[in-house]
Amino acid sequence: MEPATLIIAGAVVLLLVLSAFFSGSETALTATSRARMHQLEKEGIKGAKRVNELIADRESLIGAILLGNNLVNILASALTTALFLRLFGHYGVVLATVVMTALILIFAEVAPKTWAISNPDRAAMMVSAPIKLVRIIFAPVVMGVEAIIKALFMLFGIRTQGSILSAHEEIRGAVDLLSREGGVKKLDRDMIGGILDLREMNVEDIMIHRKNMHTINIDQEPQAIINEALQSTYTRLPLWESEPENIVGILHAKDLLRAIHAKDGDFGAVDVRATIRKPVFTPETTTLPEQLNAFRDAHEHFALVVDEYGALQGLVTLEDILEEIVGQIEDEHDHPVRGVRRQGDGSVLVNGDVSVRDLNRAMEWDLPDEEAVTLAGLVIHESQTIPQIGQAFSYYGYRFEVVGRKRNQITCLKIIPAN
Repeated sequence: MEPATLIIAGAVVLLLVLSAFFSGSETALTATSRARMHQLEKEGIKGAKRVNELIADRESLIGAILLGNNLVNILASALTTALFLRLFGHYGVVLATVVMTALILIFAEVAPKTWAISNPDRAAMMVSAPIKLVRIIFAPVVMGVEAIIKALFMLFGIRTQGSILSAHEEIRGAVDLLSREGGVKKLDRDMIGGILDLREMNVEDIMIHRKNMHTINIDQEPQAIINEALQSTYTRLPLWESEPENIVGILHAKDLLRAIHAKDGDFGAVDVRATIRKPVFTPETTTLPEQLNAFRDAHEHFALVVDEYGALQGLVTLEDILEEIVGQIEDEHDHPVRGVRRQGDGSVLVNGDVSVRDLNRAMEWDLPDEEAVTLAGLVIHESQTIPQIGQAFSYYGYRFEVVGRKRNQITCLKIIPAN
């Protein structure tokens, strides 16, 4: 074989290796985990720092890689065509096309990209140094190409934009995907989702409604107030005067215990008004992160929720906010209301005051919670009426049947998934 033929063949092999390098680099640098690279950079890994510098400007990075890949592929194809024309005459063009297509597809595309997608972080750090050099060399050409592309887009009225997902949505999507694949447990997924949901929720979404609050009339005799407080399962109790919505203070069990001890156990001698704490009020539109910060700054665990007119709507506690993250917290004095009961026929009986979020968590459903907090509220919102017992509705792939109602309140619903 002639020396010139050997030189061309060797050049083609070298160009195929470079093509494989560019293809694998493109896949590795686009598939690598930015979060993982950020953590590795914090740990002092130099390769991770280079990767982060490269992917910080993905447009110029991809432009440089594509430019290099196309150059070596076109040059390899041209050399192979020239070589095959010398060896096989006019049939060399066809043979060169078939051979180069197979070689590029197998050795310069599929093989390197398969390896890179299987080891993206490791591959990205391996190629980061030479790719950084390639980007510097091709920078002027890439800038010119980018300018031409932007001009064409402007000419045809095409607008480019970044990711349509926010950082929170990207985290949620990643956690949901890993949960489906078994990499994240349901409890961990729910906790992360709860943290992400906090900024989208107000205290009115989780508050205990005023009709479910345990309050005490301060106008009673001290012994009656103390007996009622001792029978309660709560540590903090709102006290009202004249009317139930006129909250004048908060009675804390520890303060009451100290007062009783100071009077040697004489309930009748205790001055209840002297033991109560000033109530803390918060608007119903306060977001949960804002309320969490308010609790932390004021060293409080308890706040009364009021509407824009100052009318009492309910109460919210630090525990209520934490439960949105970690799920139901039950202590030795809690009397948990199950509220959700699976039936043998596949249906589910749900109390009307069960929140849509809690039901979604318990049943792995995806009912909307934007327009209503409770399940009863969701049905009333969708039906635009207060349904009677026996009425049934179909929404969001589920059948809702009213099986319990007290006055104007839906107390129980039977839900049957469509599938």
